[in-house]
Amino acid sequence: MTAAEPANAPSRRWTTRELLRWMTEHFRQRQVDSPRVCADMLLGHVLGCERMRLYMEADRPASPTELTALRALVARAARHEPVQHLVGHAWFFTRRFEVDRSTMIPRPCTERLVELALESLRARTHQRPIDGAPTDFESGDADGGGPAPRILDLCTGTGCIAISLAAQLPGATVVATDVAPDALALARRNAEAHRVAERIEFREGSLWETVTVDERFDVICANPPYIPDAEWPDVAPNVRDWEPARALRGGADGLDFVRPIAEGAPRHLAPSGTLLIEIASCTAEAVCRLLAAVGLPGTVLPDHDGLLRVARALRRPAAPSAAEA
Repeated sequence: MTAAEPANAPSRRWTTRELLRWMTEHFRQRQVDSPRVCADMLLGHVLGCERMRLYMEADRPASPTELTALRALVARAARHEPVQHLVGHAWFFTRRFEVDRSTMIPRPCTERLVELALESLRARTHQRPIDGAPTDFESGDADGGGPAPRILDLCTGTGCIAISLAAQLPGATVVATDVAPDALALARRNAEAHRVAERIEFREGSLWETVTVDERFDVICANPPYIPDAEWPDVAPNVRDWEPARALRGGADGLDFVRPIAEGAPRHLAPSGTLLIEIASCTAEAVCRLLAAVGLPGTVLPDHDGLLRVARALRRPAAPSAAEA
């Protein structure tokens, strides 16, 4: 596209439709990830409106002040600065989460982990899918569905997994851990914004450090750093250059954090409990061997991008003793 940049053509009447068209092409030429989504997010941020309104008011002209603000943000996004950082939020599992540079940005592929956690909890009590009203298990009704579920979210980051599960399961209690105090502060703010802070206990520490020896959980989730060193140079620049490496890099084989999570899980999973870990697809076979070695035979399932990135393992209930049989 050869049109002049919006702020460089002040006499032109730039409508929402024209701005979105121009930004999308501008980002595509510069190989920005998801160019149309970036355009929508930036313009919605500058205009102070939700995405739907951009299309409902496609012929709305932008003011000179709006064009100036937009041009500055477009220039930064074209240099691969994450648009989520520019607007201060990201969407995950239909909810809006505050983001900053203290931890990684929530991504749609991780929503598969949340879905599998919900499926696991429902399957344990033969509950129907959520349809707006909490089931017995979700409400913690011991007469109908037994005690409320306990969930552990390791490496919580923005808190998107813990908060999404707490919001979907009103009776659940959640423990969320992270080694970074600034990330935990961000997660707490997100929990408060979604009104689930009273049911999430945030703990600062590395992996199992903050979990007591006798604690058991129905679901243990983790989205740890998992990118192997060999894959780091190929990571997209909007991730590699802007998000903290401590939240992304998993060591030479990508298992520096996955391995201790798997090794500690048998001690902290309740009978029939489920372990879910987001991993690098290239480590799927190694992770399956690792899970089998710790007594948690599992599998690796595809995420919403079709990549094998969610390792799932189930702790089998103990067999009845001879006296019980």
